[in-house]
Amino acid sequence: MKDRTLWGLTAGTLLLAAGGVWLPNWAMFLVTVALAKGLAVLGLLILWRTGLMSFGQALYFALGGYTAGLLGQTFHVRDAFLLLAGGTAVSAAVAAALGFLIARYREIFFAMLTMAFSMILYGALVKSQALGSTDGFAITPATFAGFAPSGAILKLPLFWLACATAYFAALGLHRYLLSPMGALAVAIRDNEIRVEYLGVSVKDAVHVKTVLAAALTGAGGVITALAVGHIDPEMAYWTTSGEFVFVTILSGTGSIAAPFAGSILFELLRSFAVQYSPYTWQLTMGSVLLLLILFVPNGLWSLFGRLLRRAA
Repeated sequence: MKDRTLWGLTAGTLLLAAGGVWLPNWAMFLVTVALAKGLAVLGLLILWRTGLMSFGQALYFALGGYTAGLLGQTFHVRDAFLLLAGGTAVSAAVAAALGFLIARYREIFFAMLTMAFSMILYGALVKSQALGSTDGFAITPATFAGFAPSGAILKLPLFWLACATAYFAALGLHRYLLSPMGALAVAIRDNEIRVEYLGVSVKDAVHVKTVLAAALTGAGGVITALAVGHIDPEMAYWTTSGEFVFVTILSGTGSIAAPFAGSILFELLRSFAVQYSPYTWQLTMGSVLLLLILFVPNGLWSLFGRLLRRAA
């Protein structure tokens, strides 16, 4: 039997990557950033299915971005693949260390504790003159396997890197969710005690999921930093985490493709809201979220699921 998720994900990625050749620079930039932030939302999908919500994913998002920036400035690393690997590894390592504490908590305590760590990093970055304080610093343009795009920092190679990273991350998560450990996410959300009776440590399972979510978010932070060409403490601020939560609610958790579709829609909505209503765009975004909670509580992807079921 064909895996529809795999085939749909592959076809969608190939179409998006091929279409990048004809996209204008502004659209290429928007989609690249949307895919990068979609990685962070993909990490939240893991936690959401486990019954957890993090308001501190900006911690790992900023760690990924700052790691890429420091590797370029301090060690003169310019290869985008090395920067991506470095930012992802640092974010995962920090999550592995913090996870021994975070994995002990649930519900609002889990959410607030993650946000607390994020704000600690934000405060440290603001006070650090060596890292540019509130202004941050510019990132050295990346190369791609020895090839250095000319002109603007954002070029087609970075767009393709974002597409490839999103594809393999979604594919890996799809395989993970089909595995016994991945399938336990819903069981942990519904009844932790019964999962413990199966001989599985819920704390260890939550720890692993926290590290996976952090690694995905760190990768998104690296790609965002390379696309924007600049990093600052706002990457670690709680509003960044709130944006990821917003997109998670907007897209829903019905599919691994939902975070990327929701993130692209969010970036489009925010761009046009800022353009046509610069002083009230937050009101527009808040109204959209309110309507979604009232009429589509399972996210926009649930509407797509209904259409597929009707077609079947």
